[in-house]
Amino acid sequence: MYGFLNLWLTCGAFLFIFKLRRYLTKLLFTNFKIKDEYYFCNINKVSKLMKIMPLKRFVCCLLGAAFIVLGSGEGKAETTPPFRIKTIVIDAGHGGKDGSTRGLVAREKDVALQVALRLGKAITDSMPEVKVLYTRTEDVFVPLYERIGLANNSKADMFISIHCNSMPSNMRNRTGTKGVETFVSGFGRLGEQSTAIRENASILLEKDYQEKYEGYDPNDPESMIIFSLLKSAYRDQSIKLANFIQHEYIATGRIDRGVKEQSLAVLARAGMPAVLTEIGFISNPEEEQYMISESGQNEIVGCLLKAIKNYRRQVELD
Repeated sequence: MYGFLNLWLTCGAFLFIFKLRRYLTKLLFTNFKIKDEYYFCNINKVSKLMKIMPLKRFVCCLLGAAFIVLGSGEGKAETTPPFRIKTIVIDAGHGGKDGSTRGLVAREKDVALQVALRLGKAITDSMPEVKVLYTRTEDVFVPLYERIGLANNSKADMFISIHCNSMPSNMRNRTGTKGVETFVSGFGRLGEQSTAIRENASILLEKDYQEKYEGYDPNDPESMIIFSLLKSAYRDQSIKLANFIQHEYIATGRIDRGVKEQSLAVLARAGMPAVLTEIGFISNPEEEQYMISESGQNEIVGCLLKAIKNYRRQVELD
């Protein structure tokens, strides 16, 4: 449609220029009167007339250029594709030799993988146009920088890391803490860095981790300053996605622990909206049973899928 419109405008422009040229030519090379003095188009008396000729050419060129620019501008607007979420990377936390966190009967790395695979299948079934990538599909160790590297290299539009929360074994009332929370890349107060330290501890299992993470020591809360400098440029979008996730959790009756900013290595260099969601406390026997049950995992996946769809509706442009 726009192609025919551009062609019509271009043809109209050249026709107008041609008509204008004929009119000006006729006017300039015909006798005319200025202040009761007649001028004739005589080869020896055209000096005053010739001063007008460059103006005519300038007007013609200007009109032609304007129509060409107008037509090309419309063509570009037509070919600019609207934004669409095309690729989502799902990260099952931990894995392989990085998997010491456990409850009474289950290990975090196993529960996270089960939920991640269910979520990927749900996305594929309900949104077949969206490509799903996994950082792991089995019990293997994947360095943190490779997880987000996969998302960056594949130009993903969203990164979701799935984890189970846990309280320290020496903490009083360890089994009584429950609830869900979702993290985005940021820099919290030093007194709130226990989650970041626990999640980043797997860096120590990687070779040359000091070189890969620029001298970062996951045992030192002061090192969080390093990751604060790598804070995601997609902070606002990440917070929006995290809020959608928490909203869906709450709708099912889960205890809300909120959206938080932490200096998490797996999110620090994300080139897209990225969140890490703690789907429950594996150190709490009740939540552990919920997370390992089929009904519990389906409900968690349902929450995440609804959040993704709601986020998608807000950010995709028509």
